[in-house]
Amino acid sequence: MNWFICFLISLIAAPLLVGVINKIKALFAGRHGPRLLQLYYDIFKLLKKDRILSSTSTCIMELCPIINLGAVIVATALMPMAGYESPLGFNGDIILFFYLFALGRIATIFAALDTGSAFEGMGASREAQFSAIVEIIVFTIITFLALISAGGFSLDLLQQISISSTGVGLAITPLLLIALAFLIVLLCENCRVPFDDPETHLELTMIHEAMILDNAGPDLAIIHYAAALKLWAMSGFLVVLVLPSVIVNGFVTICCYLVGIILVGIIVGVIESILARARFLKVPQLLLSAFTIALIAILLLSIFKY
Repeated sequence: MNWFICFLISLIAAPLLVGVINKIKALFAGRHGPRLLQLYYDIFKLLKKDRILSSTSTCIMELCPIINLGAVIVATALMPMAGYESPLGFNGDIILFFYLFALGRIATIFAALDTGSAFEGMGASREAQFSAIVEIIVFTIITFLALISAGGFSLDLLQQISISSTGVGLAITPLLLIALAFLIVLLCENCRVPFDDPETHLELTMIHEAMILDNAGPDLAIIHYAAALKLWAMSGFLVVLVLPSVIVNGFVTICCYLVGIILVGIIVGVIESILARARFLKVPQLLLSAFTIALIAILLLSIFKY
């Protein structure tokens, strides 16, 4: 029941995390910024509008936003939350978790290509290129988690290897390195600075935003909500990775879990406020640094463990 409550909160509060990030960025810029609930207003406004489709597009463009949203919701449902295991969890679900996000990305890429737009095709190409590099980092992180959990490939095992869990001991340092590597993956997968700028209006520098230029109305609302839910789910993954696994009280643990996700949003907002967007040629180097950090974490874990 407590997991189900957290899942419902995730579905409802996901757009709030985007509002927190925008508020932090506005605070650093010395301006008032958009309202905390601005994405809710935008989604409701878009849902009231009509769907507009290009004459060159097919049913692919109509189906892909729904496929993307469905994949993200299922991935969120696989997540353990606030120390409670998912009823859908199984051994190997951590691989399905990340590949469901990949399915949503592929759907968005297909929808962009279906429009026949040169700009959207360019954004789809960049998205596919960066995600191919991220996949290597993700499997390195999964390898680390399998090693520290004695060969398990389940998301529920994350709760047994948090930095405050009994028996981890000297593995705190590699676990923090893995958390840092995953934070870089989170920024890239959700098209945040320094990999992408969600507020850019220059087509030549767009990645995610370039792929959804032809979407409008309910389709665009679904895309925005799916992006917010994906950010929430990946932030939850990071929180579960470092949150104490000992359940003291159901309400207290849920509050700590939600506060942890908000803290991740604050960290993302600070990063976007103090860093500039990197050049496209520098993005593979940033991702390579995350891969190196993950490898160092595996090396340190092997030293501490054996």
